[in-house]
Amino acid sequence: MPASPAPAPARRLAVYTLAVCLLSVAAAVVSFVQGSWLGIVWVLLAGLSSNMTWYYARRARAGRGSVTE
Repeated sequence: MPASPAPAPARRLAVYTLAVCLLSVAAAVVSFVQGSWLGIVWVLLAGLSSNMTWYYARRARAGRGSVTE
């Protein structure tokens, strides 16, 4: 049985940035619960990584659709 193909680099980056987004949202919640305004930095990081996730996900989807067999 052949091994499954490795995920495209764009798809892998989308998964990594999604993980960063989720972790930064969790860090923002913890920060705000503790009364620290440092949570604003975590919210900004969540926004940036969310945009990166959408970009790499769309790039992976576009790359997958353009392959002709």
